[in-house]
Amino acid sequence: MEVRELKTLEEMIPHLAVLQELYPNLHTESYRIMLEQMLPNNYAQVGIFIEDKCVAISGYWLGTKLWCGPYLELDNVIVCEEARGTGAGKLIQQYLEEKAQKLNCSIMVLDAYSNNFKAHRFYYNQGYAPRGFHFIKILDEGGLT
Repeated sequence: MEVRELKTLEEMIPHLAVLQELYPNLHTESYRIMLEQMLPNNYAQVGIFIEDKCVAISGYWLGTKLWCGPYLELDNVIVCEEARGTGAGKLIQQYLEEKAQKLNCSIMVLDAYSNNFKAHRFYYNQGYAPRGFHFIKILDEGGLT
């Protein structure tokens, strides 16, 4: 397995099929528009490749907040069905943790759906723990992917 940083639109778009495992209604044009908005705001992706095929992907954000200083946020960690159990998710986590340490981040954060118990178990095993609630107020149901 090979880890690759994806930092440009041209590097990200070809791997849309991996994201469609979680977001089947995400299409190329809307993905392109979102990436054009996200990339200038410290967004990038990491992909896991087996023989040049992307089998797992995670977006990540770099930022700074008053309460924690520099942080790295994992965004949509997705492992293709056929690659689950291969260690691809753990490899993404390890790679991004090393990146966060090199960038002097104080913490790593992520969101997982409250009913995604497999993800909860995985993240607990990687050293994450819930420290609060992530509250949302939906303003436009149609805008959700």
